[in-house]
Amino acid sequence: DIRVDQDVAYLPAPRTEKADLYFPLKMSATTPLPAVVIIHGGGWNDGLRNDKREINIGGALARNGYVAMSIDYKLSWGKYVVWPTNLWDCKTAVRWLRKNAGRLGIDPDRIGVLGGSAGGHLASMVALTMPGDGLDPTEPYGDISDAVNCCVDMYGIADVATFEKHASMLGKTAAEAPELYRQASPLTYIRSNSPPFLILHGTADKTVNIEQSKRFAAALQKVGLEHE
Repeated sequence: DIRVDQDVAYLPAPRTEKADLYFPLKMSATTPLPAVVIIHGGGWNDGLRNDKREINIGGALARNGYVAMSIDYKLSWGKYVVWPTNLWDCKTAVRWLRKNAGRLGIDPDRIGVLGGSAGGHLASMVALTMPGDGLDPTEPYGDISDAVNCCVDMYGIADVATFEKHASMLGKTAAEAPELYRQASPLTYIRSNSPPFLILHGTADKTVNIEQSKRFAAALQKVGLEHE
């Protein structure tokens, strides 16, 4: 009941990470649809764009009138420093959608981002960081905005320093590089003009403590940012 385009190259060679695109079966030639970038979890270490959770989310979005783009991105595998390349990949996905909006039948002014766990962290970073923060990639599509209109943060990490044992992507400890951990934390970038957030977090979560989301919501509340 939906269409899925698999193994789409959104990064330039020699990068091999790909994306899957989810479309409603019926699309209007005159009314473009909103789009959502889906970022998988896995502790910045592993995971796939076509894990069961991502297939479920992509299908649900397509059945409800969205175009969804589930992406692979640079992973650490417990031994590689991948920050900020992993964030750049997510931002490049937004730019790729905007660049190809006409061909894909999407509205370039209605793009959201969604992720779970480490993907929730990266989704929040995409939504919150602006060009002046120094975390936008220069290429590819450096002339295209990677701004999004909204973010769904599912049990994401708001303060990486309090999740340090899983942060092999940074290559240093919080004691060695406190500014690096601050740079990589969504809490650092909350502004009153940031896009709205939906935060989802289970109280029984044993991997990401719900206090991450409670602190995040409190920080959004402090600046008056729309969120649930």
